[in-house]
Amino acid sequence: MPSQPTAPLDLFAIDGLLDAEERAIRDRVRLFCDESVRPYVAEWYESAQPPVQELAVALGQLGVLGMHLKGYGCAGTNAVTYGLACMELEAADSGIRSLVSVQGSLAMYAIWRFGSQTQKEQWLPAMARGEAIGCFGLTEPDFGSDPAGMRTGAKRDGDDWVLNGTKMWITNGSVAQVAVVWAQTEDGVRGFVVPTGTPGFSAPEIGRKLSLRASVTSELVMDDVRLPGDAMLPEANGLSGPLLCLTEARFGIVFGSIGAARDCLEATIAYAAERNVFDKPLSGYQLTQRKLADMSLELGKGMLLALHLGRLKDAGKLRPEQISVGKLNNVREALSIARECRTILGAGGVTLDYPVMRHANNLESVLTYEGTSEVHTLVIGQALTGLSAFR
Repeated sequence: MPSQPTAPLDLFAIDGLLDAEERAIRDRVRLFCDESVRPYVAEWYESAQPPVQELAVALGQLGVLGMHLKGYGCAGTNAVTYGLACMELEAADSGIRSLVSVQGSLAMYAIWRFGSQTQKEQWLPAMARGEAIGCFGLTEPDFGSDPAGMRTGAKRDGDDWVLNGTKMWITNGSVAQVAVVWAQTEDGVRGFVVPTGTPGFSAPEIGRKLSLRASVTSELVMDDVRLPGDAMLPEANGLSGPLLCLTEARFGIVFGSIGAARDCLEATIAYAAERNVFDKPLSGYQLTQRKLADMSLELGKGMLLALHLGRLKDAGKLRPEQISVGKLNNVREALSIARECRTILGAGGVTLDYPVMRHANNLESVLTYEGTSEVHTLVIGQALTGLSAFR
């Protein structure tokens, strides 16, 4: 008689590595995704019209927007709990996790970490509730991996600042109420809190995407955007500010990518159990079981790595190059798992009837944003050798 199937991560007894609160919040986010995202996400992906404003409010009510920050209406959870939430959100769709990551780990974190008390009180509570959506403007059309070359500039005009420039590939841009924009000044790179209704600011949406279609991606255009002097983030000086924000966002991806891979694998195991080939379930063949076993091993190793990095972060011991290890490994393996799952699903795997191709397409973007795989490889190489190979 066949035995009861085991879920892939149960092979690694993951639940035993989490405390009761971590499991409870993870399960609550999973339930939210089951009820409010999964039934609709294929349609959002196909139409490329996700209801971002409504989702933001619902996610705010769930308590995941800026959940790892303290004060200002934020939950103040530990890093592992935030990572587990990212895992469940990305198991539903990378676009939903991107919305939460950009809101909490980029826009909100920048204001929380570098902003004035007035900026924090003005924006963070509304952002935590999802009533104000934020975006983060660093990448430019000609400067992605090399942000030091950015051309966006901010100049003093009396007591005001005047911003000019263009940012590209900005999640949430055209639906945001506030943008954190990084610009060159006479004193180096500085960050600015920009209400998106400011004259001269526009955010045309980027279309024709084949990835992250359940997410809004935009260009930011600043044409003589005039801001008061106190719009600058006072505690951020130089590239260390935006790079610290990116480190926060990369941490969520370490967990989130595992969620996408897990969803692919669970859907594939269920399909293979029901699909009969030559009068026998597809899951009963040795080649299929080898694929499932290999993918489960990589999934479990990636999950253990994510948890280890989360515990280091909670202990205040996590180094940037260690986040590069997690991001490079877990996204790369998640993409490999998605592609392998597609081979088991056959032709059905290329349709939106199953989540696999949607996850695979999304992961192509996740592989690139918040640092390409090449950049993280060089970060690790520099850590190992003590020599920079970036130039």
